[in-house]
Amino acid sequence: MFRTVLEKIHPAVFLKAAQAELSSVTESQKRLGEICALPVEEALAHFGVTESGLTEEQVEEARETYGRNDLGAKKRVGLFIELLDRCRNPLVIQLLVICVASLLMDDAPSAIVVGAMVVLSVVLGYVQEHRSSRAVERLKAMVSANCLIIRGGKETELHISEVVPGDIVVLQAGSLIPADLRLISAKDFFVSQSSLTGESMPVEKHPGPADVEGRGVIELHNACFQGSNVLSGTARGLVVNTGRMTQFGSISEKLSDQRVQTSFDRGIAGFTWLMIRFMVVMISVVFLIVGLRNHQWGEALLFSLTVAVGLTPEMLPMIVTVNLSKGAIAMSRKKVIVKRLSAIQNFGAIDILCTDKTGTLTQDRVILEKHVDVTNRVSEDVLRYAYMNSYYQTGLHNLLDRSILSYTGFDVERGCNKVDEIPFDFQRKRMSVVVDYEGDHVLICKGAVEDIYNVCTHYQVDDEIHVIIDLIKNDLLEEYEALSRDGYRVLAIAYREYPRDKQVFSVADECELILLGYIAFLDPPKGSAAKAIALLKQVGVSTKILTGDNALVTRKICHDVGLVNEEVIVGDQLLSLNEGQLGEMVEKYNVFARLSPSQKESIIIALQKRGHVVGYMGDGINDAPSMRVADVGISVDTAVDVAKESADVILLENSLVVLEEGIIEGRKVFGNIIKYIRMGASSNFGNMFSVVGGSFFLPFLPMLPIQFLVNNLLYDASQIGIPSDKVDEEYLLTPRKWDIANIRRFMVYVGPLSSIFDYGTFFLMLYIFNCHFFKQDNDQYEQLFHTGWFVESILTQTLIVHIIRTRKVPFFGSMASPWLLFTTLAVMAVGAYLPYSPFAGYLKFRPLPLAFWYWIAAFLFTYSLITHYVKTWFFKKYGID
Repeated sequence: MFRTVLEKIHPAVFLKAAQAELSSVTESQKRLGEICALPVEEALAHFGVTESGLTEEQVEEARETYGRNDLGAKKRVGLFIELLDRCRNPLVIQLLVICVASLLMDDAPSAIVVGAMVVLSVVLGYVQEHRSSRAVERLKAMVSANCLIIRGGKETELHISEVVPGDIVVLQAGSLIPADLRLISAKDFFVSQSSLTGESMPVEKHPGPADVEGRGVIELHNACFQGSNVLSGTARGLVVNTGRMTQFGSISEKLSDQRVQTSFDRGIAGFTWLMIRFMVVMISVVFLIVGLRNHQWGEALLFSLTVAVGLTPEMLPMIVTVNLSKGAIAMSRKKVIVKRLSAIQNFGAIDILCTDKTGTLTQDRVILEKHVDVTNRVSEDVLRYAYMNSYYQTGLHNLLDRSILSYTGFDVERGCNKVDEIPFDFQRKRMSVVVDYEGDHVLICKGAVEDIYNVCTHYQVDDEIHVIIDLIKNDLLEEYEALSRDGYRVLAIAYREYPRDKQVFSVADECELILLGYIAFLDPPKGSAAKAIALLKQVGVSTKILTGDNALVTRKICHDVGLVNEEVIVGDQLLSLNEGQLGEMVEKYNVFARLSPSQKESIIIALQKRGHVVGYMGDGINDAPSMRVADVGISVDTAVDVAKESADVILLENSLVVLEEGIIEGRKVFGNIIKYIRMGASSNFGNMFSVVGGSFFLPFLPMLPIQFLVNNLLYDASQIGIPSDKVDEEYLLTPRKWDIANIRRFMVYVGPLSSIFDYGTFFLMLYIFNCHFFKQDNDQYEQLFHTGWFVESILTQTLIVHIIRTRKVPFFGSMASPWLLFTTLAVMAVGAYLPYSPFAGYLKFRPLPLAFWYWIAAFLFTYSLITHYVKTWFFKKYGID
């Protein structure tokens, strides 16, 4: 939900507005400040609630008063208002202007046809998008974030939107803060407020009453804000403000219209402006030629406006929307949920996938295999201390903790009490608990071996404790390295005893520890990982491993899944590199270990600066920043809430095979959109090229405005089947990106080919069917000329859809989808039938002689051959993008 709002707003714009908003005071902020100044009991009494939570009656009353806790919800509007809003599209506005101009010039038939085009574009787009959006919303609901709420004395997991003021929310590491709240209890509770303040450092919060005098609410130590996320510790909070009354909501409401264009949006905008530039030139030339030739400037204006319609890609909004929504639904069948439709194009354009190895290359099924001292002998003390550390920690229990707790059961409650805790963070890569055990306060530290080793001054073998000296350092780490080379994930266990009068502990107390031993876990590689990496490579996506694990384990796992002979770069090697050196290193190497979250971000940014489209796949708290900075953030439905909210795409199955299938679907969607753009651009440009020439040397208009509009309406209708079309396998093997220059070249090279046959038709009608004898029967021959070019134009430009849609030989090498075949053939049949239909007189058509059809058959065959040849040459020279 929070990501839905953030993705519409540029981070810098949002942060600037957020900081400005934080300096002001609103009624909801005053209310939060007042509640934070109260003791816990009085704060609860203010809402008439106890620590057992709200009753069902209180929940219903609060929901009636405050509504749903939803930032992104739009106010429902009526059908008429929504259709009117769609008319704000620049392409639709242009058609409406032409429609009004036609009415003012007493050309009702043209106004009717243009109006029909508007209705076709707006109504069809509305119907398709309305159906698709409902389907996509159902998909998004499958992976939406939940939170833990206490109601009626029971903990209940509910969707974030169900939270109401007065609720008691249970928070732990990885949780999103669902609303603005006042803490009522907390233990070693650290949150990230970077989405509001821009400050990346975590902030510690505790529940005591706050001094609000002269302070902004953001500075209060017992207030947490919607959009923040929990890094470590546990807490319970009393919800004070929800929805748009929150700090986050008040800012996002003011900025909700400040959208930032994605690369997909920029591509669509680039094509639209390309067509507008051509349109301005063409209609200006046509207006001057027709006006100067017969001095009928009104007729010239009307015809030039008709030409503008011919260059307008009216169906573009509908084609784009339907393609994206169909793609999202198709991807969901392959267990890929798209949260943001415009991310589909980026998904298909990924050429580098960055991912952690845990759960992606490995089975994410961790088994505790060994608990040994520093001499590799089984040690019950190591297992007991590791168990107490995992049992008493209040942060998020990861797979390693669950594996330890399920391995055995110690009665730690007897003769042992928890004193304090130093929560885990991704800089220290360790966490500690302090317990009252056997007459001392024992600090038990568990974490990454190198980081534990840095704070140890002694080691223990049996009951003897020895000082760590340089001579034996390598010996102490030898067993750890041997286990890592065998693919084990290894954690170190260390401890230190303190006197019982010391009650408060901090990171500074993690010093002069005694290294006790190691616990080793086996997280075997997935059987499908090697196949998945090979599949990704086949479709042009290289895989880079970015992990916080050590180099030895990483090398072993990568070797097992087929990433052989890969040099492993560790985080320390990146510290001294400048921007250029970092870019070269991340380009050259594929496996990076011992990385901090900020280093993962730096690698992604360096790859992007070198022109790559980067996807990042993760499921942990530390993965959220990397997912936000990547072109496409990818997570799984079992990830922590903050990771799912940061992602653009959610996998319902934690597998690279599923990811490869989703990437292919993304390319299919983009491929069909590009088909429409290529077809429309080249066809319309060719027609306009013919109009300019015909207007120059013909003594009458090459086609009447009403005929031109009907021609364009029919051609638009033939394109409706494109979203259902197939995409060639070869197109799917390479990442695809927007290339407006390539589209412009294609339009210039292929478009004028149709003009050759248009001019051939002009010659055919003038000199074979005697349409140059104007004085004998001007109306008859002029109408025959118009009819001939109308039929040739609609048949050639519709047939050519099948030539342009594929690199292969059309019909034989690649067949269109049944729906596209139907729409194109139906339009060709209607175009051929119109001169003989009851509408012929109204449209000023005349029946065509039989000989005309032989000529047209020859034209169609020749045009198809030439266009296929030029298309093949073009794609070989300039590429298919």
